[in-house]
Amino acid sequence: MSILARPSWSPYAAGAGIGILSWFAFWSADHPLGVSSVMVRVVAAIEQAAAPAHVAATPYLSKLAPFFDWEFALVIGLAAGAWLSARLSHSAEDSPVSSTRRWQAILGGFLLLFGARLAGGCTSGHGISGSLQLALSGWIFFACIFASGMLTAQVLKNREL
Repeated sequence: MSILARPSWSPYAAGAGIGILSWFAFWSADHPLGVSSVMVRVVAAIEQAAAPAHVAATPYLSKLAPFFDWEFALVIGLAAGAWLSARLSHSAEDSPVSSTRRWQAILGGFLLLFGARLAGGCTSGHGISGSLQLALSGWIFFACIFASGMLTAQVLKNREL
């Protein structure tokens, strides 16, 4: 079986791959790996087209980098890679997901993005890049995300979605 067609990968191999990608991001762009600011830049670009005076008057929006950069390409690649992985592994066909579950996942993603912007970075920014830089906040974040993930899994384990 091709590695690309597997329904799941070793978390150790995936973690090592993310680590190598993070090293490459630091080496090539002198910038940590993160994607939550991409969505803000998309909103700023849309708002720039609709209300440029408001963007110019809002310091947070006016300081944002161009709309398309390597982080934006990373977001496109993440979405395309997830889609391709689901197709190659046939996991989308093996486990039908209800429309309700899809909307719950989309809502959860938007809430996570909102929280990431409030916190000043996303999971990759705080956890992966922060811990690679030996930042205490990165390690605290990792402990909290694992603890909350295990608690949520336990609460939802016996509940039908």
